[in-house]
Amino acid sequence: MRSPLQFTLDLFGSEPLGQAVEKSAPLKPLPELRAPREFRDLAERHAPDAPTGLALTPTRFQHPRANREIRLPGASVAFEFKRGKRRTIGFVVGADGLVVSAPKWVPLGEVDAAVREKGLWIVRKLGEARERHSQLESNRIVWCDGAEFPFLGDTVVLRLDPTHGFKSVGAELKAEPEDGSGRRHLNLGLAHNAAPEQIRDAAQAWLMRQAKRVFTERMHHYAPLLGVTWRKLSLSSAGTRWGSASIDGSVRLNWRLIHFRMPIIDYVVAHELSHLRVMDHSPRFWDTVRTVVPDYAELRGQLKAVPIPKWD
Repeated sequence: MRSPLQFTLDLFGSEPLGQAVEKSAPLKPLPELRAPREFRDLAERHAPDAPTGLALTPTRFQHPRANREIRLPGASVAFEFKRGKRRTIGFVVGADGLVVSAPKWVPLGEVDAAVREKGLWIVRKLGEARERHSQLESNRIVWCDGAEFPFLGDTVVLRLDPTHGFKSVGAELKAEPEDGSGRRHLNLGLAHNAAPEQIRDAAQAWLMRQAKRVFTERMHHYAPLLGVTWRKLSLSSAGTRWGSASIDGSVRLNWRLIHFRMPIIDYVVAHELSHLRVMDHSPRFWDTVRTVVPDYAELRGQLKAVPIPKWD
């Protein structure tokens, strides 16, 4: 159960990554059936080069620690199976794939039947996770002179400048583009032969300084409008949360939000500050957010949809 003293904003939305299935009467293994339309559509998306009209090879999903495999309509799923002290069969779909947990006393046949029963949900979530991973990989930055990344919704180009003549510590964002591209340059005080890790760390340090500055300004703007008082702002590098707020007035915001346009940042700031008034996601909470960000639903959708760079 989530603690009543803290609420978080999930990186990929408020839908839980896992879903428990309550134990019921033993289920008989289901016969394998022809894939329904939903599964065939998913298989076609993940096998776009398959010849039209021919039978498609089932999509395969494999967890790196897989110790059990099952055939679902339209997909073959190798998953990690664990037993523990729990009362239900649980499913979690993460970046690595599917993890199934079950009580020690539940027979394997009943576990397989439960997986088949949740097959549509499992395959859909695995497909979404795969597409998200592919999107992240396509946004991986090659850290060198000329690398690009988003800053407040605009593209910034890195330039290595060993002269170190910057007013800011180690970096300076040029006010006007120099090459007519419309893209601003971030000059880093590094040698031209700097290692990729050095370039990445210097760029991240600059972005985190900007994040702290921008988030603080927006917190000061929205707190009075919401009638709340915040006491501490911390930057987070969490992989699955955009932010969190505690009843003691502490707020944590993911520094990667600095990649987004200001309206999206404002939505997340208002979201977390609203939790200082309503510590849940009830209709009253969303009504509170709406008072300061009327178009929060649209911005929330953009937060989920807009890709951000992969930094590791």
